[in-house]
Amino acid sequence: MRTLSRVVKLLSNNSNFIARGIRTSQASIMAPIKVGEELPNVDLFEGNPDGKVNTKTAFGKGKHVIVAVVGAFTPTCENQHMPTFVADFDKIKAKGVDSINCVSVNDPFVMEAFGKKFDPSGKVRCLADTCGTFTKAVDLELDVTAILGRVCSKRYAMVVQDGKVTGLNVEDDSSKATCTRGEDIMSLL
Repeated sequence: MRTLSRVVKLLSNNSNFIARGIRTSQASIMAPIKVGEELPNVDLFEGNPDGKVNTKTAFGKGKHVIVAVVGAFTPTCENQHMPTFVADFDKIKAKGVDSINCVSVNDPFVMEAFGKKFDPSGKVRCLADTCGTFTKAVDLELDVTAILGRVCSKRYAMVVQDGKVTGLNVEDDSSKATCTRGEDIMSLL
């Protein structure tokens, strides 16, 4: 109890606050991005390492859906998750959505191949979070090192309006797609 009160005092006396959590010279407490918060300003990649897509530029104006998958070509992502956004594309766009984007901690070549496989028409934009910078910044990392050999993203579906999160569903179990499919995002639009 004494330690907790010292931590609370330390944090309350420190003026170096950040949007999602509290940073001090001695502690960093993060929490996943929430509705109402701005997206972080980072670069994702499309197609190749030269294809930078800045989040502020891409999602700063208009309404956008960002869908994160644990890994391209993993069974749930490939068979149960991303195909629902292609199937529901017209319904989602009819709700005023400017773009649907799939993000994964993968390289841009893998994401391009993944997009061509599940969406040959190119309706859903596939973006690589090569070093997990975006995933870390929104604090939605999933450590699957024992299975996939790296830290990936949790499975989520996010609605962004003019650079701010207006809706977010995150799977409790990222091996399943139960609240982050195309039909699930409709209630967030």
